[in-house]
Amino acid sequence: MDGSAKKIQKAALGTPEDHFLILLAHNGPTGLGSGLNDICGKDWELDGGDHGDPDLACAISLLKENNQISIPLVVFGHMHKELAHGNEFRKMIVVGTDNTIYLNGAIVPRVKSFGDDNKRSLDDESSLSSPEAKGTARAFTLVELSKGRVTRVAESWVSVVEDKTTLKEEHILFEGN
Repeated sequence: MDGSAKKIQKAALGTPEDHFLILLAHNGPTGLGSGLNDICGKDWELDGGDHGDPDLACAISLLKENNQISIPLVVFGHMHKELAHGNEFRKMIVVGTDNTIYLNGAIVPRVKSFGDDNKRSLDDESSLSSPEAKGTARAFTLVELSKGRVTRVAESWVSVVEDKTTLKEEHILFEGN
């Protein structure tokens, strides 16, 4: 485990002094909660548990140890938003005590078809289109940064019908200064 964390740290230390670092990983770090609906919580086990990556947690800790580098954002997507048991949703964002934003972008499916009875419907997102239109709705997670800090995170659904795209829904997950 230490080897993996040190490789991440070594790669990150190549970041120029006046830059910040955004980490992109398959799964988030350990330490963000162990409840079923926590950002890296085990929703497939009734008692929950922390399914975060200990190597990533160690690497982040090593990098922050001596303020070696600013890490305003850690993005990952392994843990699906919709929980395994029931119709509940996972927490998709955590703000760390040092204001690092941990963001899970795993919305599944990312593309939903509408307007064709033979394709998957949007279910509760049926408001995204008119009944006669045939197209798709696509999920995006948008992050805005300013001066090395995350200022806004939004989960957005865009409808695509032929060559027309329209922002249909936007859920603000985070707004900062």
